[in-house]
Amino acid sequence: MIVPRRVSFDWRRTPLHWIPDEPTATHVINVLHLLLPAGERWFVRVFKEALPLVTDPRLLKDVKGFMGQEATHSVQHSYVLDHLAAQELDTEAYTRQVDYLFERLLGERPPWGIPFPAGRWLLYRLAFVAAIEQFTAVLGDWILRAEALDRAGADATMLDLLRWHGAEEVEHRAVAFDLYQHCGGPEPLRYIRRVGTMAVTAPMLLWLWIRGATYLIGHDPQLAGRLRYTPLAHDRAVRKGLLPPWRGLAAAIPRYLRRSYHPSREGSLGMAVAYLASSPAARAAAGAVGRAALGKEG
Repeated sequence: MIVPRRVSFDWRRTPLHWIPDEPTATHVINVLHLLLPAGERWFVRVFKEALPLVTDPRLLKDVKGFMGQEATHSVQHSYVLDHLAAQELDTEAYTRQVDYLFERLLGERPPWGIPFPAGRWLLYRLAFVAAIEQFTAVLGDWILRAEALDRAGADATMLDLLRWHGAEEVEHRAVAFDLYQHCGGPEPLRYIRRVGTMAVTAPMLLWLWIRGATYLIGHDPQLAGRLRYTPLAHDRAVRKGLLPPWRGLAAAIPRYLRRSYHPSREGSLGMAVAYLASSPAARAAAGAVGRAALGKEG
């Protein structure tokens, strides 16, 4: 079952450069914290709009579990933004633009007064969520396997956040796609919409990521302008295993565009479930739930 885990993390001992001596890799991954609070709140809003369209009881249960997990992800990444601000790295100028993207351009009403027929804009937004979730599943699987981060001495709390989140992305990797397929109408329009939204999603995410990494490195108070984001520095971190390879991210696109595609083939569910059983934060959350249940019984 897909259920939210009410985790919490203590950021007091996490340094600004949580991968020692690797500011580029640190901040490229930190872009997640800039995008996810607003993005995952938006996922929840879009799915809430779609709930009345779901007629399959099993899918409805999965969608509600997905919404609970994404709401928790949004909150926990917001706390990381607070932690960055406490270390004098203010992200508000960038996150305001991310908020505009999700709240206005992808909001409940079509942007710029585009005259979509009733209900059609929701289908496009569901397709955008499914396209984004293709990348979150790939990234989730990568972070679970990224042993180079452990060897580099990456902060244990940040790794637990990223791997807990990544494991849940693998766990619910098919829900957004299944919801879109369920609500998206007849073929071939459903498939055409899936292709079109991926054609927008992939370059937009790349642009947002490069802009985010550039912003974080440029505003890092410890770097004081001595470093800037460059593709060369990014590629060095990829070769060290500290960032996901471009080839792996790019290969996710043609897989998604196959007519026979289903996200259940992405990542390792067994690895994800195993990590969720061992994650310090997830174990603490499960223990808190168990203690609360025992208290009610008593």
